[in-house]
Amino acid sequence: MSDSLLTLKLQNQRATLNQQIIKQMRMRAGAENLLKATSNNKVKEMVLLELSYVNSNLQLLMGELEGLNSSVEVYQNTQETTNIPLIALGLKETKDIDFSTLFKDFILEHYSEDGNSFEDEIADLMDLRQACRTPSRDEAGVELLAKYSSHLPLMENRFFSPNRQTGIFFTWYDSFTGVPVCQQNLSLEKASILFNMAALYSQIGTRSNRQTIAGLEEAISAFQKSAGILNHLKETFTHTPSYDMSPAMLSMLIRMTLAQAQECLFEKTALPGIRNQFHCLMKMAQEAAKVSEIYDLVHQSMIQTPIKDNVPFFWSTTTQVKTNHYRSMAHFFVASALLDHQLGLSDDEDQQEKTLSQVYDRLPEGRSPLDILKRRDERERIGKAHIRRAITGHEEALRIYSLCHHLNKLEVLEDILRASLQRSLNKCSENEDEEEFTDYTEAPDIISKTEHKAEMEVPATTKVKVTDFFQRLGPLSVFSARQRWTAPRTIKLPEDRDLGFTLKGESPVQVVSLDRLCSAAADGLKEGDYIVAVGDIDCKWMSVSDVMRLLKDVNEEGIDIQVVSIMDKTKITNSPTKSATFCGNLPKTYSMICLAYDDDDKNPKSRKVTKKSSFLNFALKNRLKSASTLSLPTADHSGSLPWNKPCPSFPSSSSYNNDSALY
Repeated sequence: MSDSLLTLKLQNQRATLNQQIIKQMRMRAGAENLLKATSNNKVKEMVLLELSYVNSNLQLLMGELEGLNSSVEVYQNTQETTNIPLIALGLKETKDIDFSTLFKDFILEHYSEDGNSFEDEIADLMDLRQACRTPSRDEAGVELLAKYSSHLPLMENRFFSPNRQTGIFFTWYDSFTGVPVCQQNLSLEKASILFNMAALYSQIGTRSNRQTIAGLEEAISAFQKSAGILNHLKETFTHTPSYDMSPAMLSMLIRMTLAQAQECLFEKTALPGIRNQFHCLMKMAQEAAKVSEIYDLVHQSMIQTPIKDNVPFFWSTTTQVKTNHYRSMAHFFVASALLDHQLGLSDDEDQQEKTLSQVYDRLPEGRSPLDILKRRDERERIGKAHIRRAITGHEEALRIYSLCHHLNKLEVLEDILRASLQRSLNKCSENEDEEEFTDYTEAPDIISKTEHKAEMEVPATTKVKVTDFFQRLGPLSVFSARQRWTAPRTIKLPEDRDLGFTLKGESPVQVVSLDRLCSAAADGLKEGDYIVAVGDIDCKWMSVSDVMRLLKDVNEEGIDIQVVSIMDKTKITNSPTKSATFCGNLPKTYSMICLAYDDDDKNPKSRKVTKKSSFLNFALKNRLKSASTLSLPTADHSGSLPWNKPCPSFPSSSSYNNDSALY
């Protein structure tokens, strides 16, 4: 099966799981509402039993979703059999949206034009959005997402008025939990498209052929671009209600993608072969230590609350395995340099001393770099200590590998770990002396250092020049959703060189200096009107000189022009509507603020916040940003609701806080 078909199959499975999660969450919301409303003990027992089943189902669905996020083999290059697998982000799923009816009505009401005449433009926009759900895993797929992303500000200015809501709901699913988030403004849509662009670049990086220099350079660039987009998302959309785009989660994802870029840089250095020379081995030791250090930082961020409750166990285990694996490789390289290369007469003593002193932060007491280099026994003692640490680290990597069910499916990773362990064991046996007493000297830590550091890179494709689908409505600077327009009025202009008014502006042109006694004013022309047509010619995009040229070409019968006026804002009766965030048509709406349910507390406003909620810290930090997002809280993990214990990762609908907000 081709890569594209496998990816499409994976996305379809993700969409199916998201729908099942929504169904179970609605059932749980209804059951918890019934539990609060009833006083019948038998009904309560039945509801508690039903809740235990629902939460069990949610836990199973969560496991299946984690399995999809752990399906790294789908994104790997099929030609690779000797490289350590990399992690790719999954694309966020969304619901289909039908813009046609609402946009047609808005065009008729707001711009006073026939909305049916824009059917093709609306269809093109809907087709583009649909295509963005399954982009190809290459630059063409990224450009497709970037194209839609560039259309979103144009669409926002055309159809999303600050004084009213369009009635269009944008629904996106959390890529880690499957929890849906729904908003009526375009902020969630913009952020989700950026997230998918970053995810797509991570998938491009994982499928690159890392057996070649060109493939490794492609992977490095892709991961750096993924990190750059995630950082742009973090800085631009600071209060996105979807947890996978929270600042804490995005920071972790940035570290992870940069770690994988650094790993590819290490592989690029090692691909031509590592020369068996003292200086080269020490250099590779520090490069490997750098990769280990970065992965250790990634792992530490993954095990922090609340990230650890939502990151797949496969991810955290993989980073822990790589931390130990590359640290062990660093110790192996140092051991090889010390055991295989004794200081000879032809060697540069000062250069080796300088190299060794840069590798260690500290040395065992009473030893100096020159002592280790000159004394054979000291050199062997430190070298054997490094090889013992290498063996211990490789054994730990294999032990951690065995703990994860999804990781056990990656046989190539196990082969690499076992081969690395065997290489260290062979090096140890080669330098083992049976008559020698056991030495418990501890190998010092190796200072990490790299000559090529992975950096975030914002790709040029994040902003693509596009042609506005609705440019027939006129220049966006004038004909936008911020200003409401009257229906076009027809004004009869006689054959007269003195029109009784002048024109100004670029496009469209505006009537100024109107003579109130001229025939055009008598026919209804007003100061400040915009000319949108002269005769049968649309002139919304014409300059003053172009429009004057048309007006001068008038026959004896005169000519008709069409003008529109900005409606007085006092006549617009639509009151401002707050933007809300909803969750999958549940009875109440939520973002990521989670409150605890207290069975003894009947006043929902006085309920205490649970300290161990997986989304709590992220939500409370942004609590005062807006008052427009309703919340579906989480269950209390302290034990007041025993039926919620099987599924701690999902928010519960036990209580609501209408005053809390994220967006």
